[in-house]
Amino acid sequence: MAAGDRAALSTMYTSYHGRLCRFLSRLTRRPDIIEEAINDCFWIAWQKAGDFRGDSQVSTWIMGIAYRCGLKCLRQHDGEAIDDTAVVEDHAPSADDNDDRELRDWLDKGMERLSPDQRLVIELVYGVGHKLEEVAEIMQCPVGTIKARLFHARVKLRNVLPGLAGGAPYTETMQ
Repeated sequence: MAAGDRAALSTMYTSYHGRLCRFLSRLTRRPDIIEEAINDCFWIAWQKAGDFRGDSQVSTWIMGIAYRCGLKCLRQHDGEAIDDTAVVEDHAPSADDNDDRELRDWLDKGMERLSPDQRLVIELVYGVGHKLEEVAEIMQCPVGTIKARLFHARVKLRNVLPGLAGGAPYTETMQ
């Protein structure tokens, strides 16, 4: 891609578009903002491909660009982070059956209770499989901050998910 190879850009787009859609949907539910951020991301990746030194994985590099593009697009659209009526189209192939879809909906409802930064950390660690150091690089903050966001996200999910499923919320006395 650094040499201006359009086929390489097309391959990268095909490989990462679905992942970036899911990742950015944790930042906003507006499909127009997600697509704008993805387009900006690939434009920047195309322009900066020669600057990629290989110090990190390509996925870490592209996710970092997508994160910054997503934040920029949100600022340009007055920070409209969540629109619960919008449906984000997931372009990645999926083999969900009804039980998996029900579980995913339940988890998504829990994720909506988290802050955008907590949602992104959960998505990057558990959804994408990045290491904490890679997440820190993507989000441009210390690893300790990532650990704190992950800890607080887990605690919040542990407390809200049982209530969303009709059970009693988890408390320290229930351990």
